[in-house]
Amino acid sequence: MTVLIHKRLLQGDQAVTASKIQREVMTPPQLAQRWGVKPFKVLGWIRSGELPAMDISTNRGVGRPRFKVLMTDVLAFEQRRKVQTPIKPQRRVRRSDPNVIEFF
Repeated sequence: MTVLIHKRLLQGDQAVTASKIQREVMTPPQLAQRWGVKPFKVLGWIRSGELPAMDISTNRGVGRPRFKVLMTDVLAFEQRRKVQTPIKPQRRVRRSDPNVIEFF
């Protein structure tokens, strides 16, 4: 996983270290802007448990939650949701009936 992170986050001549990635956090609106979706979609992923996040609000459970998502969790989420090219099905060979004469 660390090798993948280093390969993805090369910036110019300098690679971002894994410890720096772990310290970086993003908010749901920032993630929504990054992925081109609405913030409610990101909050839905957080509430369903698909996207791990931390609630950093002072009164947890009372008011509005303030979620922060670690960059490592963001990269893992993107890797899980990555679209893979489908495998082409093999074409079937048409069997010819010896009693049938084909005109075309």
